Amino acid sequence: MSLKIEKHLAIQLLVLTGVFAALYSHAIATLISDWSGDPNFSHGFLIPFVASYMVWHKKETLKTIEVKPSQAGLGVIVFGMLCFLAGNIGSELFVMRSSMIITIAGMVIYLFGFQIFKAVMIPILYLIIMIPIPAILWNKIAFPLQLFAASLSADMVRLLGIPVLRDGNILHLANTSLEVVDACSGLRSLTSLLALSGAFAYIAPLGSIKKWILFLSAVPIAVVVNIVRLTITAVMATYWGAEAAQGFLHDMSGILVFAVALALVYLVYMVELKIEK
Repeated sequence: MSLKIEKHLAIQLLVLTGVFAALYSHAIATLISDWSGDPNFSHGFLIPFVASYMVWHKKETLKTIEVKPSQAGLGVIVFGMLCFLAGNIGSELFVMRSSMIITIAGMVIYLFGFQIFKAVMIPILYLIIMIPIPAILWNKIAFPLQLFAASLSADMVRLLGIPVLRDGNILHLANTSLEVVDACSGLRSLTSLLALSGAFAYIAPLGSIKKWILFLSAVPIAVVVNIVRLTITAVMATYWGAEAAQGFLHDMSGILVFAVALALVYLVYMVELKIEK
């Protein structure tokens, strides 16, 4: 590609970036507000940086791909804009925010071509993790997880010889009752763990199938460690009172258990790496 064309491409990139920033400035501001105000989606702050690293990780591959701008990208950009307008008219934040990813994909195709887009498609799609799930969908997933976690935790507590009565998502112990609330459903840690395992799987030197196994291993791992956390909380509440299962100790147990979950994901990677060799 000649220097003249490269300058022309740079100008187009600056113009499209400026239009994108102007169009989505309010949507981005509300997105940041949600990340700040809702602990369930605080991981959103990291996603753009992780996605950028995933693209950077592919830099050597990208250097070998010829840049072939495609007019088809304009169609994708227009579709993204239409999705934005539809979401704006219908006050549907998820559609508005998701349209950003469609628009970015269109910009990449228009400016750099389909081969470049194919190379960075996963990092672009990865951005969907930063967009909060609609409340109606979140609740449909979180509440069954609450009941599931409460049920298995009650079974674990009984195995430890501690009497417990489960009433829905509430565990009645001898000296107190513990409610498995939305934050304890495990969905928050599952979302964060999927985000991290997805990036890890992308850069891991593994085959496609093993990458998917590594990524999806986050699901059972997150569920299991959450049940372990709830069981530990119930044991602490039984022997040291309800106060021991709240506040600092409760928060610290969440951090420690998530660290264990990360270690287990890495263990899956080590096992797969050994099998591949």
